[in-house]
Amino acid sequence: MNSKFLEELRQRYMKNPPEGMTSKLVKNMTDSDLLDMHYFLTEDEDLDGNDSEDGFYIF
Repeated sequence: MNSKFLEELRQRYMKNPPEGMTSKLVKNMTDSDLLDMHYFLTEDEDLDGNDSEDGFYIF
């Protein structure tokens, strides 16, 4: 993973930590944990509510 991207993410979340976290916790996170956190915080941002995702669905 690009170290510049990871550092930008770390700085972003240190300045504005997610609810229940502190800047210190974000600072000491592993790169893998930081990426996981970012993924789960942003996974639905690409959906605008009108489009369905491609894939297999069981109804």
